[in-house]
Order: sequence, then structure tokens, then C-alpha cells
Amino acid sequence: MTPVRVNLALQGGGAHGAFTWGVLDRLLEEERLEIAAISGTSAGALNGAALKSGLVRGGRDGAKAALDALWGSVGQVGDMRMSAWMQPALPFAAALTDAWEAAFKTSPQGIAAQLFSPYAMGGAWKNPLAPVVASFDYDSVCCEEGPRLFVNATNVRDGKLGLFSGPKITPEALMASACLPTAFQAVEAPDPLTGKMEAWWDGGYSGNPALFPLYDKGLPDDLIIVAINPLYRVAIPETPLEIQNRINEISFNAPLMRDLRAIAFVKRLLTTGAIKPGDMKDVALHLIADDALMNTLSASSKLLPTPSVLARLKEAGRVAADAFLAKDGPYIGKCGTVDPAALLD
Repeated sequence: MTPVRVNLALQGGGAHGAFTWGVLDRLLEEERLEIAAISGTSAGALNGAALKSGLVRGGRDGAKAALDALWGSVGQVGDMRMSAWMQPALPFAAALTDAWEAAFKTSPQGIAAQLFSPYAMGGAWKNPLAPVVASFDYDSVCCEEGPRLFVNATNVRDGKLGLFSGPKITPEALMASACLPTAFQAVEAPDPLTGKMEAWWDGGYSGNPALFPLYDKGLPDDLIIVAINPLYRVAIPETPLEIQNRINEISFNAPLMRDLRAIAFVKRLLTTGAIKPGDMKDVALHLIADDALMNTLSASSKLLPTPSVLARLKEAGRVAADAFLAKDGPYIGKCGTVDPAALLD
């Protein structure tokens, strides 16, 4: 059987990216699917790098092992808002944070972010993801073999999206894509277009993830978005913590909404005959998400990757992917299973 080629768009979301780990773990078991390209932001970029590197070095089993190794390493990082010397106090700090949020409906780390800067420690500050990204095999991550990989970050000075691919995907590029500015110092890396050294923040501000690289005519029409941030919440946020959580979700979903509007616009043009088939990519859109689960998790938990939470999210991702494959899998390669316009209504 000829495999069906698909593109993957992997959202960022800190420790919640372990949900995507589970999704990918399940998709890799579908031998009829071939991953042609990956666009990832933040945790999605780390997942994409591990996925590609593993596929290149060891096929599907290699990719599963690489993803397991990635999240095993992330689980050892501890609270990414805490300096390395504070990590021994992590279990106590995590329990205290949970108790504080439950009692006062505010995040102590969120309050601290308004009062203290990650630059307060100067040169003593260390990026907690540095050891994680250093472990990748960049010969495999950057090679032409395997799926094409795109990583995006946000230029601090002009707010524009920086798209890293091929040999430009370095440890600095991956750390830049995952650089939440209230917790991390900006990451210095060469601009992928100009080569000029620039400062970068999390790619979620400009593309979460960027979809336009996947519109290349050499890539398939089928695009599977693995979403982490819930698009919809029934309850109106009222407490400081709930308000801050929703602000974060809306901010990081805004770039995806923009890209979905573009896809919906092109589909309208094709339907009305304003443009001819083949002139622009007619994306066959698919979505894997678990908004019900993500509605139960706070924004602060994105920076607290405890192994138990990561394991729970991985299993939830596998369940979501299994449900998607059972319901929508037969349509992959034939038509989209999600109407982008419906997501915008």
C-alpha cells in the first residue's frame, strides 16, 4: 500500500506539549501515514526535532525512542521558572504553588513575573532547556533526509516571525522558539534570512505554529494540526488566575486563527471560481485536540513538567490520536475533516 503523505503542525504549550508526544507516539504506529513536513513552535519545535531525528536514525521505533528521551529529559528539568540552585526545593515549591493557587486563585509565579525579571540574575542565569536541546543529534535534525522541519521564533525588536530550517536549526534556534519572556532571558541567534544576530522570544507570539511553510507545492495537501491551547472556554474567567490563563491562551491562539482565516479565504476563492485549482494550496485540514483536558490545566503548569503530569498528558494524547484515527483517519488523503471557517465562527 502506498503511504499517505501528511504534514504536521505542532503547537507550543510548554509542559503541555507532552500531549503532542502522545499524539505522535500513536501516529507513528500508523504505517499507512508518512510524515512529509513538520512545523513546530516551542514544545512543538522540540517534538518536531526529536521526531525527525529519530525517524532519520531509526525509523518509527527510533522516533518513538527519541520522543521518550526528550520528555524524560524535560521531566528532569523541574520548575522552569526556578534557578538551578533552587531545584532541590522543587517538590515543596510545587506543592506550595498548588495550595496557593487553590486558596487565592492567583499564581505566585505570575505575581513574581510582574515584579522580577529573568535578567535580575545577570550572567548567573542559565536556560533550563539548554541541556535538553544539547542532546539532539543535529546532523539528523538538519539533514535533507526525512521530513522537512520548520521551527519559528519571534524577533524581539520587530515582532516578526523568524523561520528556521535545515542547518539553521541550532540549539539556540530551538531555545529561541521556546523562550517565554517572563521566565527566560531572550535567546541570541542569527536571523535565518539576514544572518544578523538577533534576540528571540517564543514563536507562539508570531506563529503557533507557522502554517505557511507547509503550503509548498511539493508538500501534500493534508495538514494535521495538533492543538494544545483550548480554542473555546464556556466559563467567563473571573479570578486573577483564570483571567491570566485565558489571556495566555488567546495570545498564543491568535496566530493560528490568522492562518485558519487565510485557509478559509483560499477555499472560498476556489469554491467561487475566483482562482483556478492548483493556483493556491487547497489545504485538507485535520485537527487533534483535547480541549476538555486542557481546560482543567492552569497556565502555570506549562512551566512545571513533573513526570506524573507528563505521563498523564502523553496518555491523553494517545487517546485523542486514536479517536481521531478511528473517526477521521479514513478521510486522510481524500478530503479535510475540519472546516476552518467553522473553527472561526
